[in-house]
Amino acid sequence: MRRLLAVAAAAVAALAPAVPAAAGPAPASGLVRDGEETITWSVTPADADGPDGRRWVDLTVDPGQTVEDHLAVTNFGKTPATFALKSADGYLTANGRFNMLPSDRESRDAGTWFTIQETVDVGPEETVVVPYTITIPENATPGDHPAGIAASITTAGSDEGTSVGVESRVGFRVTTRVTGEVQPVLAVENVKASYAPSWNPFAAGDLTVSYDVANDGNVRLGAEGQVATSALFGAVVDGVTAEPLGEVLPGGSLRSEVGFDDVWPLGPVSTTITVTPTTVADDVVDAPLQPVTVTVTTWAVPWPQLLLVAIVVVLVIGIRDDRRRRRQRLEAMLAKARDEGRQQAAATEPAASGTGGTRTPGDPQD
Repeated sequence: MRRLLAVAAAAVAALAPAVPAAAGPAPASGLVRDGEETITWSVTPADADGPDGRRWVDLTVDPGQTVEDHLAVTNFGKTPATFALKSADGYLTANGRFNMLPSDRESRDAGTWFTIQETVDVGPEETVVVPYTITIPENATPGDHPAGIAASITTAGSDEGTSVGVESRVGFRVTTRVTGEVQPVLAVENVKASYAPSWNPFAAGDLTVSYDVANDGNVRLGAEGQVATSALFGAVVDGVTAEPLGEVLPGGSLRSEVGFDDVWPLGPVSTTITVTPTTVADDVVDAPLQPVTVTVTTWAVPWPQLLLVAIVVVLVIGIRDDRRRRRQRLEAMLAKARDEGRQQAAATEPAASGTGGTRTPGDPQD
């Protein structure tokens, strides 16, 4: 089962990109080997006559409305194949690519609005057009509801000696916007600012700022971010523009990260993040797009510089103490020499006084 889920998730990554491009690549296709046979196929939006050039489907509908559309399954292989047709709720992966829930997870939103035949048989090098309908519930909430529709093949595989079915699927995205009050709201969450010092005390460090941009509204939005830092009570200011987020779906979030080079450790660093909502592709959002601002403070402690200062202080104290000890030894030696001199002078003084005498009367020399 683990392998089934992994392959299914990898295969559905071939769905159309989340953000439309002016000139996109060819429609996504899948490839599996079933025994000795190779099956290659694609799934694209279509009209009743065949593929119509669309790579995804964007709809704007009212609650209770039913939309009829078509998809085309093309078998590029040399053998006939039977494909299972499924729809599921859509979401964005961590890298911003569109995906749809795997088969073992139950859809609860737009993925349940589709009505389509369960399978389709497609001959070699043949394209088959399949109709489907989307029925919007009467109580559907206004805003964007992403889903995907795909054609899949399940082949035999093994996982640690156990036979499993490996599902490979290819499809495209369908975004349904239900009419009503539009609420474009972004929030900045899980903000983290971390400082990495350079252990060279004469070099600055780096500051990394990361945060989640969450869509708390009901329509898909892009996001542009500005990140500014300040230190020394605003005396040192720097700013950077974050990479734009192409799309954030309602209820979803994407992580953004920016880095600042040459940030000197000057104590508390204040970081201000401003995220401005933008429309996606040709969307029209009839509501003001209000920016959101969040501020966080982190400490850039000058550990290398403090270590250098500590080393200098220790050296200065050591030199001072060494000089004091030398001076004390010198003074002790001088005092000892003076004492020895006084002792020698005192020892020789009685002998010198004994060599002289006084003459008395009657001395023969008189």
